[in-house]
Amino acid sequence: MLRNSLASLAMLCTALSAACAQPAPAEETPATDASETEMQGAAIAASPRVTPQTMTEVKLSFAPVVERAAPAVVNVYSRRVVQQRSPFAGDPFFERFFGGNFDAPRERVQNSLGSGVIVSPDGVIVTNNHVINGMSEIKVVLNDRREFNAELVLADPQTDLAVLRIDTGEALPYLTFANSDSAQVGDIVLAIGNPFGVGQTVTNGIISALARTAVSVTDYQFFIQTDAAINPGNSGGALVDSDGRLVGVNTAIYSRSGGSNGIGFAIPSRLVQQVIKSAIDGSALVRPWIGASTSTVTADMAAALKLDRPAGAIIDDIWAQGPADRAGIKPGDVILEVDGQPVFDAQTLQYRVGVKSDADVADVVYVRNGKNRTAKVVLSLPPETPARDPRALEGRQPLSGVTVDNLSPRYSEELGLDPLSKGVVVTEIQPRSFAARRGLRPGHKVLSVNGKTVNNAAELERELAKPATSWELEVDTGGRIVPWRVGR
Repeated sequence: MLRNSLASLAMLCTALSAACAQPAPAEETPATDASETEMQGAAIAASPRVTPQTMTEVKLSFAPVVERAAPAVVNVYSRRVVQQRSPFAGDPFFERFFGGNFDAPRERVQNSLGSGVIVSPDGVIVTNNHVINGMSEIKVVLNDRREFNAELVLADPQTDLAVLRIDTGEALPYLTFANSDSAQVGDIVLAIGNPFGVGQTVTNGIISALARTAVSVTDYQFFIQTDAAINPGNSGGALVDSDGRLVGVNTAIYSRSGGSNGIGFAIPSRLVQQVIKSAIDGSALVRPWIGASTSTVTADMAAALKLDRPAGAIIDDIWAQGPADRAGIKPGDVILEVDGQPVFDAQTLQYRVGVKSDADVADVVYVRNGKNRTAKVVLSLPPETPARDPRALEGRQPLSGVTVDNLSPRYSEELGLDPLSKGVVVTEIQPRSFAARRGLRPGHKVLSVNGKTVNNAAELERELAKPATSWELEVDTGGRIVPWRVGR
């Protein structure tokens, strides 16, 4: 049993032994080119793995990797001052008997704690969007305890990533990127961050799973799972491989107690690189699309389509003259691979396409009538047709206090809706309005008013402005059509 345990431990330490034997490079440039990281990942994967032969070789340390990676991981502190009214404001009982000025707002400071990773020597830092979301002041504390105010360069709620920049007047230590597509289950990884605010902490484990998509943390549900201990405060910290390269950004944990249960999730480096590139270039972060709405292939679908297993993304609908349509892909086809990488479900397809750039060519393998086919799909940015036209609805009608807008493929992608959604979407709603009390929420769609289908925000505004003593509306609350009857 001891011999088996040593053999298992030896295999886990093999990749580390190679990393420890290599000196740190004198100077590197940030790895933002996907092709460069792919070649690096291929070289690492192709390196021979030798089992240690002696106990001296087994007793290896993670210290060389930590020494190289830890200085590039920072603590991120953010805060904001909010005005909070007393819950008894306006209550005549309390105002009469206690005489307090309950209407006077009181200031309260909200704080957020997380981690971040320096990815460029000029002070570019990536962290989680939820660490800094809505905060007015962001402070970064380096590994050597120096503190700097940070500028928010880009925030991307869809991926839960944010890019910061600090100016220290000197070149900073930073992490280069590993190719997350080359990662394998069982690879050694280290999680570096600031759990519970106790200070920088390093934990180790392995990659427990890849391509986790059933984790509703971001719109792009595609995560690396690890058993390295991740706790509150680790958000935005580094998940590094045995070569000290950034393989992912720690984002979430599965826990019923709030502490680590050995199930943590990290955003893959491929997606992180895309967000950082947009931040550095100063370009708008718009991801390409394939021009189709898709669903995950279930076991029943696989049997009906004569597939050997329930995997892939089935095409539900096609955008006319979109990338898939131009490549000859049709509704009912099942996409199995993109650029040689497997597509397990609809979320995987969204990720595989989303990490590419506008005008990139994707090699797609799909099934039609039981036969595998291939296509070269020239990706493009989702169109913004029709154009946005926000309308704040007012007057004596049931949607007063609601702001609506036109849906387009690009706007639908931003909102996390079906990319082929059409019509009018609710974007904002006043908390005490009639519609809010009836359960209307941002993301719901208004389909018709008094039997007339509304195709855009202007049509909806016109229909609601017509004199009426009663209204009948149809609202799509996310796949369920709910009729509204207001008035006589």
